[in-house]
Amino acid sequence: MDIRRSLSNHAGPRRSPHEVLRRLAERITPDVQPEDPVRELEERVAGLLGKQRALFFPSGTMAQQAALRVHAERTNRHAFAGHPQTHLHVWENQGYSAVHGLRFHPVGDRHALLTLDDLKAVHEPLAAVVIELPQRDIGGQLPAFEDLAEQTRWARHNGVAAHCDGARIWEAQTGYDATLAEIAGLFDTVYVSLYKGLEGTRGAVLAGDAEIIEHAAVWRRRLGGAIVDAWPLAAIALMGMDENLPRMAEFKSHAQALAKAINEDGFAHTTPEVPATPLFHVHLPMSRDDAQRAAQKLLDDTGIKLFLYARSNPDPRTCSIEVSVGINALEFTPRKVAELIRGLPSRL
Repeated sequence: MDIRRSLSNHAGPRRSPHEVLRRLAERITPDVQPEDPVRELEERVAGLLGKQRALFFPSGTMAQQAALRVHAERTNRHAFAGHPQTHLHVWENQGYSAVHGLRFHPVGDRHALLTLDDLKAVHEPLAAVVIELPQRDIGGQLPAFEDLAEQTRWARHNGVAAHCDGARIWEAQTGYDATLAEIAGLFDTVYVSLYKGLEGTRGAVLAGDAEIIEHAAVWRRRLGGAIVDAWPLAAIALMGMDENLPRMAEFKSHAQALAKAINEDGFAHTTPEVPATPLFHVHLPMSRDDAQRAAQKLLDDTGIKLFLYARSNPDPRTCSIEVSVGINALEFTPRKVAELIRGLPSRL
């Protein structure tokens, strides 16, 4: 069954090749040169984040590996610390170790946000501390800005680089009374994704001071990321910056309305109860396998893609799903989403 409507911004009709090319054709005029979109993207991201330089990468995995390798070489240390559920460790096949020989030091409770006390308990010299904003795998939770400032101050005081896994920093900014530049200013380097909230097809940008970014460019070439014709990826990302970035607060407001309806319905509940960003998790009283079979039946029957996949919980009788609100999700009313979730058991 083709997907006609999707609650997730990662699996909707807006990502079809025809739709992306149609929107891209409206943007690319005859006078655009191949190097223009990449240059514009890098300058725009650097400006938004208040950094000296920014560098395009074909993937976030490569961007983050390059950042950690640079920090390791600059400090002559080979370990970094982060949340146990950091994306680098959970989702990237431990590339930091296999490719760069770096060691990951998980700190804190895997179900809670990283704290300053967690960092103080680390007794190994660190090249960097990685902080993900928001922390995706625990429901998109976001540390208080004051806590974030304390943690990055601790890092600098101890000669440790502060790196932001800002794949969703565009969404995270909605949870702070601070600008993107003020958030990024706490960090030595910031990685941003181009295909999550911005709905690009692929790519990432790493931002920092000029010396760090020049060093990262060396590693980008070594890792095979200095591609000549990156302009389609950059141009599509620029569309997302024009179309999606101004609507992040709207996405957050809709996420909060969805979560409120889900919690009031009583069948499921959300983490956080009130989302701090457009991202949150929904906990279902169903096994992971049952939830995925029910969601597939919903897709087959209606063409609605409710979620990408279900996550297992310590209790095998329950599971959780991720809701990441973008333009797709605005098509669904809070009441409709609560009804679709409650109706999942009846699909089995």
